Amino acid sequence: MNTFTPYLRTFLAALLAVTSTLQLNSAATLNPPTTVIPAELFGMHFHHLGATTAWPAAPIAEWRLWDASVAWPNLEPSKNHWRFEMLDHYVAMAAEHHVGLLLPLGLSPAWASARPLEKSTYAPGFAAEPRDLEDWRTYVRTVAQRYKGRIHAYEIWNEPNLKLFWTGTVDQMIALTAEASRIIRSIDPQALIVSPSATQDRGIPWLTEFLSKGGGTLVDVIGYHLYVAPQPPEATIALVSQVKQAMLAAGIANKPIWNTEAGWFLPKPFPADLAAAYVVREFVVNWAAGVQRLYWYAWDNHGWVSLETTERNSQTLTPAGDAYAVAYRWLNGNRMLACASDSQQTWTCAFERDGHRQWIVWNESSSRHFHVPTEWHAQSRELVSGLREPLLVDMLEIGPTPILVLSTSS
Repeated sequence: MNTFTPYLRTFLAALLAVTSTLQLNSAATLNPPTTVIPAELFGMHFHHLGATTAWPAAPIAEWRLWDASVAWPNLEPSKNHWRFEMLDHYVAMAAEHHVGLLLPLGLSPAWASARPLEKSTYAPGFAAEPRDLEDWRTYVRTVAQRYKGRIHAYEIWNEPNLKLFWTGTVDQMIALTAEASRIIRSIDPQALIVSPSATQDRGIPWLTEFLSKGGGTLVDVIGYHLYVAPQPPEATIALVSQVKQAMLAAGIANKPIWNTEAGWFLPKPFPADLAAAYVVREFVVNWAAGVQRLYWYAWDNHGWVSLETTERNSQTLTPAGDAYAVAYRWLNGNRMLACASDSQQTWTCAFERDGHRQWIVWNESSSRHFHVPTEWHAQSRELVSGLREPLLVDMLEIGPTPILVLSTSS
């Protein structure tokens, strides 16, 4: 997403007014992956890392380089004149902190653009397809050769269903995807190719057409921006289901899904306690729905983002920033056994870690009494604040903020 997209303010404010009173009253049962939850689930975006933003203390495993001044126009501002200083710096920082990198390819610099005067989110011409496919090939080849073995994944384009990011056709995007995949695989076979990532529910028709025309066969991963604002994190489940349906129809249902951009934006302000709750719930429900990576947007964005993980200094953690680390600690290395909600919007997700059972419980919208089943053998509970205390009764007061319940037996 763009740091400043003013037209969204009016749209989202109206949407919030319409949807804020809606309730999701139907029960849901999910079938989470059977694998242990990896650290790679936890991705992040940074805009000014190494400049005004210090490397965070939070556990970051993956980093998507978007809105970080390393798109094609930044790297090749004029034909055959390259500027790799910023990307070199980021790659070195990632290596120092043992963090994987996802580099989105595009946008088209004005000199290479088929429509150099056309409006886009960033600068004129950036959303158009390249005028000459050979310029695209040179760009992809140069980047892949320079960062072989150091950039681990490439995403073909950002939000191509939005005209401010892409004004070409689906067929033209498939052509770019085919060329980029061929080139990258010939240079760095270990690198993963991520599809162009459409966004929100209105991106499903674009993804469906891209996949139906064979685009999914050209990539290793299906990327999508699973934004559901102003709805709560649990709304992600329905959007993931639509992505999966499109993949099934195209015969690529076995490929992984990455949520390459997620968060909450406009209108402001966002209540601090609810922000912390949303961060934990977002990671829980994404994994439960079958999403293998989630890249939060964004650590140091203080303009467009309303659910902020840091204060204005981009260093002091907000409750949401603390909650990111809590989600990592609760989920990383754990195995999710089941995840379901009842008709009252109470969610119960069961886990196993080193032979011991754990549960994360919450209610989407209200405070409720939750009876802890005797067979859980529950011994303690941990709050998002980090406070852990013995569980002396079999009744919990739950609400929108998740609680971790722990046992001492499997």
